[in-house]
Amino acid sequence: MNSRFVAIGAICAFLSVAIGAFGAHALKESMSAEMMAIYETGVQYHMMHSLGIIAIGLAAAFMPESKALVRAGWSLLIGIILFSGSLYVLSITEIKPLGAITPFGGVAFLFGWFSLAQAAFKFKKQ
Repeated sequence: MNSRFVAIGAICAFLSVAIGAFGAHALKESMSAEMMAIYETGVQYHMMHSLGIIAIGLAAAFMPESKALVRAGWSLLIGIILFSGSLYVLSITEIKPLGAITPFGGVAFLFGWFSLAQAAFKFKKQ
């Protein structure tokens, strides 16, 4: 499982850089400052949580049987999709009700970080 989360995190980080560059170069002129700030927030959270997924993959090398780590990794990925994804779509389309999806991604992020902490507290070196 550890290599899978490292790979997923690396792909997510790659996409974060690509989406950020797309916004900076292709969208900046066509978006309002408010919408660009929303887009950039999505990119920032996307990258931070991509690195979190990589960290979870690395931690899994030490805790290969941890179900909490598996929950943490999938939760952060779901958070990226819901939180950052909704902010990307909201900023590009300016359809404000899409912002209602964003908090679900935030809850997924919180659950992911909680699960990582839970795994760490339960870990006993053998």
